[in-house]
Amino acid sequence: MNPILVAVLLGCYFLMLIFIAHLTGKSATTDTFFTANRKSPWFIVAFGMIGTTISGVTFISVPGEVGNSASTYFQFIMGNLVGFWIVALVLLPVYYRLNLISIYSYLEQRFGVFSYKTGSFFFLLSRTVGAAFRMYLVAEVLQLALFDAIGIPFAATVLISIFLIWVYTYKGGVKTIIYTDSLQTIFLLTAVVLSIYYIFSSFDWSVSQTLQKITDHPFSKIFDWDVKSGKYFFKQFISGIFVTIVMVGLDQDMMQKNLTCKSLKESQKNMLTFSAIFVVVVGMFLLLGILLYLFASTNGIKLPEKSDFLFPMLALNHMNLLIGIFFLLGITAANYASADSALTSLTTAFCIDFLAINQRPQEQRKSLLRRTHIAFSLLLFLVIMIFKLINDQSVVVAVFKAAGYTYGPLLGLFAFGLMTKKEIKDKWVPYVAVCSPFIAWAIDANSVQLLNGYKIGFELIILNGAITFAGLWLIRTKKSLIKTA
Repeated sequence: MNPILVAVLLGCYFLMLIFIAHLTGKSATTDTFFTANRKSPWFIVAFGMIGTTISGVTFISVPGEVGNSASTYFQFIMGNLVGFWIVALVLLPVYYRLNLISIYSYLEQRFGVFSYKTGSFFFLLSRTVGAAFRMYLVAEVLQLALFDAIGIPFAATVLISIFLIWVYTYKGGVKTIIYTDSLQTIFLLTAVVLSIYYIFSSFDWSVSQTLQKITDHPFSKIFDWDVKSGKYFFKQFISGIFVTIVMVGLDQDMMQKNLTCKSLKESQKNMLTFSAIFVVVVGMFLLLGILLYLFASTNGIKLPEKSDFLFPMLALNHMNLLIGIFFLLGITAANYASADSALTSLTTAFCIDFLAINQRPQEQRKSLLRRTHIAFSLLLFLVIMIFKLINDQSVVVAVFKAAGYTYGPLLGLFAFGLMTKKEIKDKWVPYVAVCSPFIAWAIDANSVQLLNGYKIGFELIILNGAITFAGLWLIRTKKSLIKTA
């Protein structure tokens, strides 16, 4: 695409985000930044969370992965749906009853200050790596689409990207994010819908013939009942449940938006509505994947070596300009919707959990909040540049995967707190939480030998959480709670 056109599009896009930030940031306080004064309309939150959940990795990877795994990913999404319901009906009532801003405050009330700091630290670590990885991807896209053509180096591209996020989040925080995420969701969904419509229209078949070809296509296969397969239904389904509980229900980034709703009832309506929309949206991505492969085979287009390149290649080189425009806007929106909420949640967790900002005088809060927001922006820049310095995609992906290990201790901590009445030796919790991921990694690395050929997949997070749970059981005390926290 023409660099001038790309620059104009992205300029207009960010101007819209900044305009929304201006409207939502008026008379903003630290409470606005952290909780949006608990006045967010639940339906706006539900719609905007789609943009946060669908990262740029998902945007380009899910359609391409259809060529490798058919539509079996939907088994995992079915598990996600159940996980969302558990979050809505089990975790949200706890968070609202305790009136939490940072969800890790629950761990302090249940176990003590060491558990509290440990839980928050593991979130900060995993979210920093995850957000930096996603920002690294979007910076690479912007570099190729625009900045290489005008001679701007990668480091400057990253600084510009992070600065733009800082500009529209530094004042309104989560209140701004809720509305900018909704706008970004619109761009993301428009890109998918237009691509599906374009491909449908390009075929010289009737609608019924096209639908029949999709249904008959081997890539439309959803269920895998082979117990030895990595895509076995129950393996995918159960993993989907636990991954959602951990990466949504125990994640400050995702829960912060839910806790801005006026009441528990509205927050639950938001979560249940979002879960239904999410399933439909992922179904659309899988449908798009089948259509992309049909489009390529029908038009004699050679497939790229990596499946991740399929959607970008076809959208930018073999479809019309409108599709190319919305593809660029869609992938940018997907990445920025994830990155901006991550930056806000990182700032929130550190301010509440480590700086105890709510216990400080009012005149100090805004200054401390701004400095923390800037500090995390710079931290993201440094981590992204480390990814660039490594310059090895397999290593970068491995680092990103390693961040997933850090959610296991959170699962173990919250599960132990909610499922038992046992108290623990709080000072030992950091040691348990640090050791658990290493034990899980060792089992994962040797699972073929240890487990008679079984390969661990998404269920690694369950294993990690179980190891943490077992470790907490070993450091339990003789005391039990009279009433669960």
